[in-house]
Amino acid sequence: MDKIAKDMGDIQSRLLDHRPVISAEARYFVREFEEKRGFRESRLLENLNKMVQETNEQMVPTVSEDSSQQLSDVIKRLEAANHMAERVQQRELEAQQGTQLQANMEKLKEDWTEFLKEQQRLKEEVEEEHAKTVGELSIRFSEKKKELAQLSLS
Repeated sequence: MDKIAKDMGDIQSRLLDHRPVISAEARYFVREFEEKRGFRESRLLENLNKMVQETNEQMVPTVSEDSSQQLSDVIKRLEAANHMAERVQQRELEAQQGTQLQANMEKLKEDWTEFLKEQQRLKEEVEEEHAKTVGELSIRFSEKKKELAQLSLS
């Protein structure tokens, strides 16, 4: 039974105690990076850092100047395109107003023609009424003249 208990303890420590495995992996990791590679990653990182600094010092100002020049060119082109679009829009508006003005002029001409026709009709009515009234007054005047003549004869 002692042997079984000892074997069970060994099995339990191998299955559940991970400390020896983890410490072996840690030693392997340290040996791999410190001893075998000999700070190769450190040198690579330093070289990369130098390249980034050189790029920042040399390329960034050049790229910045180029981009600002190109941006100003783009802004000028956009302003020119905007000006041309405004001119086209103004011409369209003027053309639209011209056609609208023409339509308004035609409407005014039609209204003026109608107004003149109405005035002519009213003038004819007034002249007809005047002629009728003059006729009635003439008849009355001639009747009064006859009455006066009869009165002066009698």
